[in-house]
Amino acid sequence: MFDDFANVWTIAGLARDIRKKPVQFRVAGQRIVLFRGSDGRLAALIDRCPHRGVALSLGKVEDGNLVCPFHGWRFTVEGKNCHVPWSPNAKREQLGAIAIPVREAKGLIWLYTGFDPAGEPEPPDTLDAPGVVVSAQSMLWSVHWTRVMENMLDKPHLAFVHRKTIGRGLRTLVGQDMVLNWEERLYGARITSSVGGQNRGGALDFRFPNAMELFIDPPGRILRLLAVCMPEDYNTTRLTIYTMRNFARLRILDPVFRRMNRAIAEEDREIVESSDPPIVPPPELERSVGTDLPTLSFRRIWRSRLRGSSAHQP
Repeated sequence: MFDDFANVWTIAGLARDIRKKPVQFRVAGQRIVLFRGSDGRLAALIDRCPHRGVALSLGKVEDGNLVCPFHGWRFTVEGKNCHVPWSPNAKREQLGAIAIPVREAKGLIWLYTGFDPAGEPEPPDTLDAPGVVVSAQSMLWSVHWTRVMENMLDKPHLAFVHRKTIGRGLRTLVGQDMVLNWEERLYGARITSSVGGQNRGGALDFRFPNAMELFIDPPGRILRLLAVCMPEDYNTTRLTIYTMRNFARLRILDPVFRRMNRAIAEEDREIVESSDPPIVPPPELERSVGTDLPTLSFRRIWRSRLRGSSAHQP
C-alpha cells in the first residue's frame, strides 16, 4: 500500500471538517475513511470492509463505531470488529478493519502512510500563532504530485506564468542574476532568493514530504500560504492551499482569499499538467540551470527517501 509515498506524515485536511459523518479521501491510491469515536477522538481506517470490500465511508457512525453499509459490521476507532449481525459466535478478533495512524495537531489532520510511525508530525508554528485564522480550499490537478510539488518551490516561473498577478514585480528584472539558496532544516528546507544582489524577500519553506509554506507577511501582519500536494493516484494530485492570516479574520471573508488563491493556482495548472513525462524524470532527461536548485534538491529527496517506498499491512 501507499507505493511511492509510504511511511511519512502528511496533512489530510482541517480537523474541524470531521464531525458526525464519516469522510472519505484518497492518498497514494488508497481510499481512507476518517471518523470520530464517542470521545471525539479522530480515527482513520482503510476504506474497505474486510467482509466484502465495500466502502466503509458509505456507512454511518453509531455510538462512536463505524457501521458498514452492506451487512452492518461495526468497527472501533482502532479498527477492531465489535459486532457481526446474525453471527454472535463470529471470531471478531480476526475480522477487523485496517487502522492507519492519525493525529490532530494545530487544527490539522495528519495521516501516516504506514503503520508504525517513528516520530510525530511537525506542524508549522504559524498555525497557532496569536490571532491567526486558517481557511482552506482544494483542487485536482491531472499530473503526478512531484510535478506539482516542484512547481511550488520554483521562483523563476513567477515572472512568466504569473506575470499579471504575483510575478508582476519581477518582469523588469529577468535580465539580472537570480540566486536561490537552499538551507536544510529539520522539517525540510528554507528557500531564500536575491536578484541582482538584492534580497527579494518572500522566503518559503519546503516541509517534507509534500508541503510548501510561503511567507508573504505584509508589514505588521501575518499572511502565509501552506500548499499541500497530496497524491491521490499516479496521475492525480489534490492541491490544498491553507491561508493563514491574523487580519481580515471574519469567516465571511474566507471566500475572498479562496478566490485569489484559486486564480493564481489556475495560472499554474495548465502549464504543470502539460509536463512530459507527468512524473519528474531522471536528471539526465532534462536540462537544468542554477536557478533550479530548489527543484533539484526536492528531486534528490524524493528519489532517496520516497520513490519506490511501500507500506505493507502488518
